[in-house]
Amino acid sequence: MANTNANTNVKTNALRILEAAGISFNAYEYDLSDGKIDGVSVAMKTGRDPDTVFKTLVTSGKDNGFYVFVIPVGRELDLKKAAAAAGEKYVEMIKSRDLEVLTGYVHGGCSPVGMKKALPTFIEETAQTLDCMMVSAGRVGLQAELAPGDLATVTDAKFKDLV
Repeated sequence: MANTNANTNVKTNALRILEAAGISFNAYEYDLSDGKIDGVSVAMKTGRDPDTVFKTLVTSGKDNGFYVFVIPVGRELDLKKAAAAAGEKYVEMIKSRDLEVLTGYVHGGCSPVGMKKALPTFIEETAQTLDCMMVSAGRVGLQAELAPGDLATVTDAKFKDLV
């Protein structure tokens, strides 16, 4: 675990929201010096199983609605399952350049917690079998570990089959 610190003093909007909601979490910083910020690398840097580290993906639907999907870092979002979960005919990934405008977060630091506007959010159903899961804490190099049910509560998310 290179440069991973539990309960860091760094505060992001996502971490402030978790605190305000009374949700128990641990925050972990990881080393960025090697330039590897992909989810599997983050899992390795934080000493976690990739099945317990989740990435946040933002899509747009046929009717121009936006949706958030939270899935394990080593897996691919099944767009047909995602569309069905969102009640859309189809969904597609938004362009990376549009991510910050829509969510307030940059690629690699997009948290499902604390986006500019609350978007319908769906978490891969396998997360329900975990005691805790890790998601971005709203900044590249910072992760939050919390119970899946707490993440669903704070984001008003539904658990669905997405991969």
